[in-house]
Amino acid sequence: MKKVVFLVCLLSFLFIVCCKNDKAELSKKNIVLKEKYVVYQVFTRLFGNTNTTNKPWGTIQENGVGKFNDFTNKALKEIKKLGVTHIWYTGVPHHNVITDYTAFGITNDDPDVVKGRAGSPYAVKDYYNVNPDLAVNVENRLEEFKALIERTHNAGLKLIIDIVPNHVARNYKSLTNPEGVKDFGADDDKTVTYHVNNNFYYNPDESFKVPNWENGYSPLGDYTHPLEDGYFDEQPAKWTGNGSRLSQPKMNDWYETVKVNYGIKPDGSKDFDTLPQGFDAKSYKAHFQFWQDKTVPNSWVKFKDIALYWTCMGVDGFRFDMAEMVPVAFWSYMNSHIKTENPDAFLLAEVYNPKLYRDYIKKGKMDYLYDKVQLYDTIKHIMQGHGKTDNIPPIQDSLKDIEHHMLHFLENHDEQRIASAEFAGNAEKGKPAMVVSATISTAPTMVYFAQEVGEDGSENAGFGQPSRTSIFDYIGVPAYQRWVNNKQFDGGQLTQNEKSLRDFYKRLLNLTVSNSALAGNYEDIHVYNRKHTENYSDKVLSYLRWSNEQTLLIVTNFDAKNASEFNLKIPKSSIEALGLKNGNYKMHDILYNNYKTSLKIENFQGELALHIKPLESFILKLQN
Repeated sequence: MKKVVFLVCLLSFLFIVCCKNDKAELSKKNIVLKEKYVVYQVFTRLFGNTNTTNKPWGTIQENGVGKFNDFTNKALKEIKKLGVTHIWYTGVPHHNVITDYTAFGITNDDPDVVKGRAGSPYAVKDYYNVNPDLAVNVENRLEEFKALIERTHNAGLKLIIDIVPNHVARNYKSLTNPEGVKDFGADDDKTVTYHVNNNFYYNPDESFKVPNWENGYSPLGDYTHPLEDGYFDEQPAKWTGNGSRLSQPKMNDWYETVKVNYGIKPDGSKDFDTLPQGFDAKSYKAHFQFWQDKTVPNSWVKFKDIALYWTCMGVDGFRFDMAEMVPVAFWSYMNSHIKTENPDAFLLAEVYNPKLYRDYIKKGKMDYLYDKVQLYDTIKHIMQGHGKTDNIPPIQDSLKDIEHHMLHFLENHDEQRIASAEFAGNAEKGKPAMVVSATISTAPTMVYFAQEVGEDGSENAGFGQPSRTSIFDYIGVPAYQRWVNNKQFDGGQLTQNEKSLRDFYKRLLNLTVSNSALAGNYEDIHVYNRKHTENYSDKVLSYLRWSNEQTLLIVTNFDAKNASEFNLKIPKSSIEALGLKNGNYKMHDILYNNYKTSLKIENFQGELALHIKPLESFILKLQN
């Protein structure tokens, strides 16, 4: 009888243990890890340019230009070692330039409708070929890009290029259309302002006029050019890319481009099917099926075909310029076709209106949007000394349902360099900001080339303005050239401060893609400490990140002058969420491995002493 009782008790104990283990497993499953990416944006024509002349408005011969071939196996390997997963080659499709390539059958572009000597990468002239500036052999330029695709993949990187559906160059003309593909506007009825299958909007019976240049402005500065005559032949006039309907746009309009018609009538009404209610919750496969029996405007088909052309070539994704100027329904059509071809395609878009975020993500099937007007702008103000970290937790709370889709950055081609006088004036001020940007969510992090070596963007390039590295001119990037080091790509000419800064970025970015906690849960503790912790200021920020395997505490000090010392508190709700018990836990910094502290938990309230220097950050790992 005693043996029977013993066996019953043993079985009951095992059952309880198993149930507890099952519950533990169920609890673990609540932490859903998301893939964490790092995007490295590089302005392709500037990357390998070692010419240091930097003459304002300089020609390609005077100031030099980088090539596809400059992205050597060594260069790509070093970029990968920075912690990068995706490289965004900016300025690849053939856009307007001033350089003469008529010997290769390419028509000259008129300076009156080109920005800068090197041209805007967002005034695309031919979507079925690449910028001739970037090729060693212009006739072989597309093959040189295909070779770059192969080298990029061999380096373990995925690559992204730009597509700009909102507008094209005024003189769009493809030399290499696939069979059966017609140019934009080739079949347009130009006698009417609008037709659903016209690619452009027109002002019938009016001719295009170049803008009136003001304040001594000239398209090529002090230079002259045979085609710079204040005239560009466009009959009839088309609407301009930024939406201006004037036949003579203003000089601050996007005069070098024309607006693409997506079936939006001049009165704003839509001339296409819209998505049924509830489609925001459906997969790209359902969206793809929805469009199969629908007739869509011709412009939709043209851009879908362009995206699939590059996808089939091996391009892994796209950055869509000014996506919010194009209807959401088009993106459902476009992106579902791309995802059907490549389910892992990386689709990133510019959308600056927070009210539209969820529509473009859920209905438009975008993977990622810029988190500019909330996180970036807020962090920038803090870095400049007139913002508060108190404004960051509410942003993360408001975006918690879409946090993974909101790509973070501190620099890109549109924004000022951190080290520029107009932004922060010191690349070191980017360190705490970068830690927050890269670790506060599961979203991708983007770095603009030369950000990691503190480039200040101070060159007077010509059309481009100092503080931003010009995207319109032939120019060199001094700090980056020191890293390129005559194409050895080893940082051999960097200053000690630049080497130290790059080391910081390398440490941080690699942590973001290798630590599971940063792909897991987030909880703010800043608000709690602002209320309950003495000496904890609005220049400090703290939050928790955790997964099943690890727990991280991130603490940053944005103050450039003052250290901060306080006893950081971990509230009961956080202790319970982390599954911690009363006792002492060792913590150490994994960013530089030179700081240790101890977390003491009593009555499920946590506290740890911290001393954090100016512009210092800790990524503290809990030792279980």
